[in-house]
Amino acid sequence: MKLLIADDDKTFCHLLSAEMGAKGWRVTIAADAMQIMYALRVQPNVIVLDIQMPGGTGITALKKLKASTKTSGIPVLVVSGSTEATMESTLVQAGAARYIAKPVDVESLRTAIEELARSRAS
Repeated sequence: MKLLIADDDKTFCHLLSAEMGAKGWRVTIAADAMQIMYALRVQPNVIVLDIQMPGGTGITALKKLKASTKTSGIPVLVVSGSTEATMESTLVQAGAARYIAKPVDVESLRTAIEELARSRAS
């Protein structure tokens, strides 16, 4: 399985990459919104996307992902530290498969990623 992590938080990326790598996943990291489209060449099974990143917003990236026939079927799990009350509904409307607020428990995030990968494979 392949995972794309799009987040500028190096610590978060390292922790999640180590957790998923230990489970046999191949992980690619995009540190800003501009790198996401380039990183899609790996054709990930799941994308973990942060909302606030350099180079553009995660919401814009999510909309682009869902508008493309090449990437529209990839489940996107959005993580964000945003405290905006309407964030979850905005993200679901934009095409997110799931939303998890930061700070994130890595074990819970791993479980959510694996569930999304299984649901896509079904």
